[in-house]
Amino acid sequence: MLQSVLRHGLIGLLLITPALAATRAEQRGKAFARANCANCHAIDRVSRSPLEDAPPLRNLHRRYPIESLGEALAEGIYTGHADMPAFELSPDQIHDLLSYLKTLE
Repeated sequence: MLQSVLRHGLIGLLLITPALAATRAEQRGKAFARANCANCHAIDRVSRSPLEDAPPLRNLHRRYPIESLGEALAEGIYTGHADMPAFELSPDQIHDLLSYLKTLE
């Protein structure tokens, strides 16, 4: 009886663990966002942006399809204000950051 309960519990745990674990690309994307975006933008699902005028990254998908941001990230993100630095990301960084941004939708 106890073995059956443990076996079913282990199987259930194994089935839900991948859903709870972020992929490596998502983890790298979050690390990139933490290192390069978090000084101004909220990078999670609940926090307020440290810079009031900086939109939370979780809201980007409301303005732009996340998949369409890849080209802009490859060419470089340049804004009309001096507070935001210019960014040009490598293809791997773009993949990682977009993977993370999709988790915030």
